[in-house]
Amino acid sequence: MLDIKVIKAPAPGTMQIIRLRSGARWSEDFHPAAVGLVQGKMIEMVVASDIAEKTAGVVVTDVRGSCPQNMVMLAIAGETAEVMECLAKIRDGGDHTHDCG
Repeated sequence: MLDIKVIKAPAPGTMQIIRLRSGARWSEDFHPAAVGLVQGKMIEMVVASDIAEKTAGVVVTDVRGSCPQNMVMLAIAGETAEVMECLAKIRDGGDHTHDCG
């Protein structure tokens, strides 16, 4: 089960947290209109990243924590409509290119 949240117009401090937890992959001058956050099992997050990148012009990064899994959350950033579209497709499971059968 995935936990999915969206932050519209993320505050500078919120962006700093994401930057620090993602190995500073987003520059200080990256100010997206929205950030979607996705948390779940590693396999689900890799598929979610693929769905997001194939859906819209967003930027995806992993956000690391201190639990046994190194990657605990994805941050998907971009224009609000694009982030919302990505999160909807992730919630719906994307298309059938991510299924075995």
